[in-house]
Amino acid sequence: MGTGSRDENAIKQKLGEFSRFEETRKCSCRDRTDVQRPDRLMQLRHLRYFVRIVEAGSFSRAATLIHVAQPALSQQIAELEEKLGLSLLQRSARGVRPTAAGEVLYREASSILRQMEQLPGIVRSSSGEAAGTVGLGMSSTLAASLAGQIVDVCRSGLPKVTLKLAVADSETIRARVEAHALDMALVFEDEMVPAFARKLLFRQRLYAIRNHGEAASDGAISLAELARLPLVLPGQANVTRRLLDRIFAAAGLQPNVVIEADQFSSVLSAVRTGIGATIIPMGALGDGLGAGLAAPAVIEPPLHLTASIISSSDYPLTHAGEAVRDILVRLMAEYLAKSCPPGATWIGAAEP
Repeated sequence: MGTGSRDENAIKQKLGEFSRFEETRKCSCRDRTDVQRPDRLMQLRHLRYFVRIVEAGSFSRAATLIHVAQPALSQQIAELEEKLGLSLLQRSARGVRPTAAGEVLYREASSILRQMEQLPGIVRSSSGEAAGTVGLGMSSTLAASLAGQIVDVCRSGLPKVTLKLAVADSETIRARVEAHALDMALVFEDEMVPAFARKLLFRQRLYAIRNHGEAASDGAISLAELARLPLVLPGQANVTRRLLDRIFAAAGLQPNVVIEADQFSSVLSAVRTGIGATIIPMGALGDGLGAGLAAPAVIEPPLHLTASIISSSDYPLTHAGEAVRDILVRLMAEYLAKSCPPGATWIGAAEP
C-alpha cells in the first residue's frame, strides 16, 4: 500500500472517530463516563479553519475572512496536524497549498461541514417548504450575464433558502462540487465525467472576440486564422482552453497565446486594449460587456461546449437544493427562449 493510501485511510479513520464521538456526545446519556475523546477530540473548528485556509490560499487571508488572529489560526492547524500525525499544508512565501494528505482532509472535511450546515434546512424542509443554505457555483463566463437574475429569482421564489454564490472558472467550481464544498454548479463542460449528477441545459457555440478596430471583414474566422492571431486565453486547466488545445493539436496548429488570464473580465479587458483576440462560449456581449469590442465572429468549423447543472453523484441534493436546481432549469429555459442568444441550442427537458 502506498503512502498516499495510508494517509487517506488514516484521515478517514480519524474523521470516523470524530463523527462517532459527536453522535455519542449529543445523546441523552450525558453523564456517561466511558465516552473517550479520540486524540483529545478533533473539533469542528479545526475542520472549519483548515477548509477556509485551503480555500483562501494563505493564513493571513483566512484569518481576515474568519476574524481570527493569525497566530491562533496557526496554532489550531498545528494541533490538527499533531492529532492526525500528518503534514497537511505546504507553506511558502506565496502562501499555502494542501499536501496529498491535506487534499484528502479538505475533501472529507468539506463534506462533513456541508452536511452539518444543511442539517437545519433538511429538518425544516420536512414541513414541505424549502429552507436552508445552498452553495451554488457558477463559471465566470455564465455569471457575467446571469448571476444577478439567478440570485433575484431565488430570493423571491425561495424566501427561506439562503443562496451562497461562488464564481470562478469552470474547473475550479467543478473541483469544489466534487469536494462537497458546493452543492451544485452551473458550468460549461466539454467531456461528461461520471463524478457528477447533471442536468443538461444547452449547447453553446464558441466565438472569436477581437478589438473593435480589428474585426474580420467577412464575420467568420477559421482555425488557421485564429492560430496566427495573438490570443488571450484562460489557463490550461480551463475547460474552454482544454477544448481549444485539443482542437488545435488535432488540426496540426500551434496557437499564438500571448497572455493567459483566468477571469472572464480580465480576458475581455486585455482584448479591449488590443493585446490580442480571445475565444469564448458566448455569441452576444450584453450588459456593457461588448464596449470596445467587435461583434463576435463565428469559428469554422464550429466548436461547442455544453452548459450543465452539476452536483455530487455521491450525495443527493437537499429539498432546498432541488428547489434551487429546478429554478435554475426553468430560468435558463426562459432565458434562451426570450433572448435567443447566438449559437445556443436548448438540449434540456422540453418543459423543465
